[in-house]
Amino acid sequence: MSVPMAVLGLLQPGPAHGFAIKRRYDELIGRDRELKYGQVYSTLARLERDGLASGVGVQPGGGGDRKVYAITDAGVTELETWLMTPQLPQARPAELVTRVVLALVAGRPAEPILDGQRRVYLARMRELTAARKGADAVARALADFEQAHLEADLRWIELAAARLGPMREALNTGEEATDG
Repeated sequence: MSVPMAVLGLLQPGPAHGFAIKRRYDELIGRDRELKYGQVYSTLARLERDGLASGVGVQPGGGGDRKVYAITDAGVTELETWLMTPQLPQARPAELVTRVVLALVAGRPAEPILDGQRRVYLARMRELTAARKGADAVARALADFEQAHLEADLRWIELAAARLGPMREALNTGEEATDG
């Protein structure tokens, strides 16, 4: 997730100060990923330095005046490019994959790792299903996205569990693992 692009996206509808941006971020996309105030303000400063946002005024606030920012034309172009550029998932393996491989390298059983992760994923899927009831469209979309990823990860867990023997053998002999 690109915090600068999120901030530009939240500035697109109109000028805002850092407190309002953080609040809107948390409300829409940061439900499980906290964005710290310091990160918002340092991001705004970098966006301003890079000509993607500009200070357009000051608004009185509860603890003092708040600088109001607006997205610039260059910021709109940068946001549009980012929004429209497809991307592949992260190339590096997820932590779960790394844990399984390292457990096998260390001569430890990987089954408990997979079983524990399966339990956590299934519990989270139940939470998401319950949370969808009465949720707004954005919350449902976020839950659907997370659910789809959990389902894919569960499929990988089943596949990995079925291949632990060949993986263990390959790691012990230094040969490449095959699906045999």
